[in-house]
Amino acid sequence: MKKLLSTAIVAATALVGAEASATNYSLWIHGRNGGSTQRGNYADFSYWGPSGTAAGINKKAVNWNGTQKISVENFRVRDALDCFCTGTNWCYIASHSAGNLQIGYALSMYGGSTRNKKNAVPNASGVCGDAGGTQVGWNIKWVDVASGAGGGSELANYGDWATSEPLTSDLVTSTARAMYNHNTTRSLWFYMFAGSRGTAYSGVLPGQDDEAVAYHSTGGVSATGGFCNPGDWFCDGTLNTGTAATSNGKAKWSYHSVSLRDDGEAYDHYAAGNWAGIVGPVRSDMVTYAK
Repeated sequence: MKKLLSTAIVAATALVGAEASATNYSLWIHGRNGGSTQRGNYADFSYWGPSGTAAGINKKAVNWNGTQKISVENFRVRDALDCFCTGTNWCYIASHSAGNLQIGYALSMYGGSTRNKKNAVPNASGVCGDAGGTQVGWNIKWVDVASGAGGGSELANYGDWATSEPLTSDLVTSTARAMYNHNTTRSLWFYMFAGSRGTAYSGVLPGQDDEAVAYHSTGGVSATGGFCNPGDWFCDGTLNTGTAATSNGKAKWSYHSVSLRDDGEAYDHYAAGNWAGIVGPVRSDMVTYAK
């Protein structure tokens, strides 16, 4: 309901006077990778899947070096937000895994800053020209998050990922949670999609997980812990849908709501170059609502 209402409000605003020329965009922010995506190329969807697949209106791939620290590469996310989410233009955001940290960091640290309005025409580096004037923050409707790593992953804690990658140190649970104020979303809703098709490999992850990130992170919970689907044993509590706290009273961060809890254990972490895993339901959501 919140998503439908938000979309309706912005659509109505777009009908007023100067807003008539507004364009909506869908920005896709990927997670950890080998640094292979083409930074500045908003048409490179190789991380996600075939570029011809529907994934929301005017989709753009926000590519960054997914081996580097969030603070080092966040300028690429801000470049994209400046390009497509200023002036009369509005954005829907979809993120995956460490992409959750990227958009969360950008909003918390820079969402209250003055931005130059841009013309949505990027150069080879992904930077757009000035359109004249400034504004505070960006025009964003909401954020969909597939397997969000905003709370980090125990795989980073215990060195199960390549420790030589700078990003791994950011994904340590204590580091990820202290990186910025996760409650500061500039009043934008983060809709969390949490997968639970884990394997024996992910045994160090507490509670339910998708093989890479546990429910405490993918569900936007403000504390670490072993959270599970209803009826599961040996857990700290149930991850509840919507904005409700876990069954043992651990609150979600402000403006975080669980849209999908994977009760059927159907979705793993990986897009697999084909919009697969937990990315699939987020893609479907973007097709339905990002218009």
